[in-house]
Amino acid sequence: MDQTPIQQTVIREVSVLQAFAWLVLGMRDLTELRWVSLAHGLVLALFGALITLLVYDRFWLLVGALSGFLLVAPVLATSLYALSRSLENKEPIAWKTIWRTWSHWQDNHQDKRSTDYWCMVQFGLLLAIAATGWMLTSAALITLLSPDPIHSPVDFLRYVVAAKDGWLFEVWLALGGVMAAPIFASSVITMPLLLDRRISLLRAVLLSWSVVLKNPLSMAAWAALLLVMTLLGLCSLFLGLIFVVPLLGHASWHAYRDLVDADHLPPRQVNTRAVDRPTLR
Repeated sequence: MDQTPIQQTVIREVSVLQAFAWLVLGMRDLTELRWVSLAHGLVLALFGALITLLVYDRFWLLVGALSGFLLVAPVLATSLYALSRSLENKEPIAWKTIWRTWSHWQDNHQDKRSTDYWCMVQFGLLLAIAATGWMLTSAALITLLSPDPIHSPVDFLRYVVAAKDGWLFEVWLALGGVMAAPIFASSVITMPLLLDRRISLLRAVLLSWSVVLKNPLSMAAWAALLLVMTLLGLCSLFLGLIFVVPLLGHASWHAYRDLVDADHLPPRQVNTRAVDRPTLR
């Protein structure tokens, strides 16, 4: 009997310090790609600033929206994975690489009814639903349980974070952790894998969980780095996201390549070698 892709795929065990190695590799890619990569961070920084302007006076909603950003980040970084893959394969880098990643990522896939045809779209929708669910849950929790109305960051710090007799902040953090942990386990290598190989969404998610279960401490360290760096980017009036988003996106590609060997799976590769425009750096 033939082995399933899950059984054939090699899941590697890595040390806790390997997370820092992925950051170094991500920095290498960012340095090589420069503004082609930084443009992704600029777009997301502007998007975050726009959200803040729209809901600033409803900070209870803003907190959920910005934390929900962490849940959909693996999808938003898709073209950053593709750029790192192109560097790895010594392919030319052009804006067409990014365009083809989003619009023609499965040109060589003929069967639109197969389980893996719409998998990236399905996973993106699932993460968006999870982010929306958390945003609404966070808003409801803060609105219903806060002793005073929350309208600004100062109100949130005063009445939620620094409340002396309350436990709302601890509950909010615990609930966020409970919701975020399985989502992280489901997505740690899923999007790079779906971009790189033809595999069903369910199998990709199961592989992602297998990676976490085999490397619990290393994945915890990686999750902590992702969280801390993203929060630094958010707390710097979104300016830090211009650098943080591409760095973490490229690093996540190297995490995927380091953690699993899926070369036996058929590629979902868009033929970026056919790019005939000048290389962009």
